[in-house]
Amino acid sequence: MEQKTFNGENDELFKYLGAHREKNGYYFRVFAPNALKIELIGDFNNWNGKNHRMQKIHPKGFYEIFIDNIPEYSKYKYHIYGKNKKWFDKADPFAFFSELRPNNASLTFDINNYTFKDQSWINKRDKCFNKPLNIYELHLGSWIKKEDNSYYNYEEIADKIIKYVKDNKYTHIEIMPLTEYPFDGSWGYQCSGYFSITSRYGNPNQFKILVDKLHKANIGIIMDYVLVHFVKDDFGLRKFDGDYLFESPIKELRESPWNTNLFDFSNPFVMSFILSSINYLISYYHLDGIRFDAISNLIYHQGNKNLKENESGLNFLKKMNYIIAKKHPTVMLIAEDSSDYSKVTAPTFENGLGFDYKWDLGWMNDTLNYLSIDPLFRGKHLNKINFSMYYFYSERFLLPLSHDEVVHMKHTIINKIWGDYQQKFSQLKTLYTYMFTHPGKKLNFMGNDLALFDEWNENDKINFDILHFPIHDSFHKYFQNLSSLYKKETALYKDEYN
Repeated sequence: MEQKTFNGENDELFKYLGAHREKNGYYFRVFAPNALKIELIGDFNNWNGKNHRMQKIHPKGFYEIFIDNIPEYSKYKYHIYGKNKKWFDKADPFAFFSELRPNNASLTFDINNYTFKDQSWINKRDKCFNKPLNIYELHLGSWIKKEDNSYYNYEEIADKIIKYVKDNKYTHIEIMPLTEYPFDGSWGYQCSGYFSITSRYGNPNQFKILVDKLHKANIGIIMDYVLVHFVKDDFGLRKFDGDYLFESPIKELRESPWNTNLFDFSNPFVMSFILSSINYLISYYHLDGIRFDAISNLIYHQGNKNLKENESGLNFLKKMNYIIAKKHPTVMLIAEDSSDYSKVTAPTFENGLGFDYKWDLGWMNDTLNYLSIDPLFRGKHLNKINFSMYYFYSERFLLPLSHDEVVHMKHTIINKIWGDYQQKFSQLKTLYTYMFTHPGKKLNFMGNDLALFDEWNENDKINFDILHFPIHDSFHKYFQNLSSLYKKETALYKDEYN
């Protein structure tokens, strides 16, 4: 384990670090090379670690303790004494489950006590290069809600998602990040727990039930994953052991545009940490794809092409995709990359980054910009419709109309289109006809298929009642028919990248 950890190639750290059940107790292990001493604190010792000092079992900074007779869901943290001669408390970076926000302790959880029943799905799964791939992107907490405005848990919402996806002929769902995060308003894009499925919607086994049910219904699941940065909250990864362990000691290399800290991918332990997180999520939750957020920030510093290439970021992306694809050859690796960097979806042995798909943000921007123009003047802007085919075969592109396009005063898809009420609907049908007949896989955010006029708000549920209006119902049925045609007509997806 040691050699692979410190050359950045260990994708199984979760099997050693964290809290692992053994008989009636748990082994707790943590890596904190800059700590002087560590105590384990929790509800089992009244948050007093005086009698639970962790033993340093390796000179490079691995600590361990076994606690007998503690139940599942016990709360715990690491009480760390740093080089500055001060004590501070940290959640476990490898915790498999965490307290519901605003609390932030780690929870013991036996991750091995669920048996999947989806082997027939796993056996036939592939990357869909020559199959229809029509993705329904959703935010689990605001798709639907209970009458008291509370969340459905993973298990409760499963059948509802399956019915909607089947009715609308989607092939996969893509869920916005579910790795634990403290602030609802970040939508999961400011993460604190890279091995914890968020407790907002239940426990890890309930999430496994959701995945199992999806697979039984022949529906794939993709999870959004935040690779670039993590929250600065004191309980998390920032200055984890009193020094810069997960982030760079150089301020310019650790401060992100989102007021978070950037991972330091020049550090082999960080590389192994993220590799292990991705491998864990795929292995233990049977995910069919990972969509990686904001990849341009690992291609260029701060995502800015005018700054130099991010060598450690590029090196990690190649290593990550090579290792994960070798271990999980039928799982899709998808890049959300706003740059024009070449060979994002080329194999690593051809000096590519090794992703399977790249979001075509150029197509999205050009198409929506074109439709915002008065038709009298669109003739001068035909390049916005034509240009996508000029570069399309340079990568394996996926066409997204995602959550990013319908929030924060950006207007919804239909509201971006020029014209009066009736004209917008006519052009919206034209837009989706264009999208489904254009080569490239498809992705739509929840509500797009309803022609919603209200922007998405994570605090409100989707307004499905809008289908009581005939014009919205008509569009929704049109979208369903397009999705059905796309799945049935091989000319719309076979050899589309050739």
